[in-house]
Amino acid sequence: MPRRPAGDRAPSQVDVARVAGVSTQTVSRVIAGQSNVRPETAHRVMAAVEATGYRLHAAAASLASGRTRMLGVITISTAQYSTSAILLGIEAIAAEEGYAVSTASVPHHSAPLAFVDAFDRLERQGAEGIIMLAPVGFLPDALGSRTARTPTIGHRQDDGHGADVLIDQRAIARVATEHLLDLGHETVWHVSGDEFWQESVARREEWQDVLLERGITAPPVIPGDWSPESGYRAGRTLAAIPGATGVFVSSDEMAFGVVRALHEAGRSVPGDVSVVSVDDIALAAFATPALTTVRQPFEQVGRTAADRVISLIEGREAQTTSPVAPELIVRASTAAPRATV
Repeated sequence: MPRRPAGDRAPSQVDVARVAGVSTQTVSRVIAGQSNVRPETAHRVMAAVEATGYRLHAAAASLASGRTRMLGVITISTAQYSTSAILLGIEAIAAEEGYAVSTASVPHHSAPLAFVDAFDRLERQGAEGIIMLAPVGFLPDALGSRTARTPTIGHRQDDGHGADVLIDQRAIARVATEHLLDLGHETVWHVSGDEFWQESVARREEWQDVLLERGITAPPVIPGDWSPESGYRAGRTLAAIPGATGVFVSSDEMAFGVVRALHEAGRSVPGDVSVVSVDDIALAAFATPALTTVRQPFEQVGRTAADRVISLIEGREAQTTSPVAPELIVRASTAAPRATV
């Protein structure tokens, strides 16, 4: 028998059945993973699949098996590096496990109903499990019992609601703030992220707590929205404050804007102002100066979330997850404050 059908026609189940010497119904049962086929017959069918180069269309596989093998991911509409990096981790594990990934994005600052709509949309597409890559504070109440196969990524709150896959956001703020204080800065200013995100709130609260523990009254928060533009505006504000020698910025992308504004105002980093940020995106090491930052293992988080939801779908025990510890990466943007005469 020829290994492939003649001409340019793609191989079909008929070709597989002919090579294996079985009926097309048997081929369908084997491909669908049904158990009512003798092992030697199933082996012969799979050998014929390989010999003919037959590839089952995903929609056909869904009809045959009653499964879509699709994961859904709900995200906020954003150009943030963290979202794309987490998605890379999710897609890597999904590919290893034979799953496809479909995303649904929700406009920024949306009400809970928008997340419910996105959830329903992915369910209608056939998602067997859904990962929430979004602010999670209101989601358990908004989604109700539909969250059974819905791991969330983010920060756990004091009321017990929150993420299944965690990066310890309070630890991020603590290590960043303590780094500047331990260098000798009298206080630490803070450029916050968007307060819509629980991560921003957690970092701000821990920054305040660390200063309080050291007997320091926290200076006013300088608001940001994750964008370099908001960081630039914050940097102009900081440049006008002579006593601001150390600043904790809630993302690398905002820190780029902060450093640019300080430079334009004639204040050097770290000579006049030390800057520590969060994320450790690829550009952080190549900024001028290279950023001291708190690394978040985004791809690892995505892989953990995907493994967790697939384990739930497949009925196997999911790995127990604990908060992922951040890591301080010390580079050239922080130093001890200049001595005053």
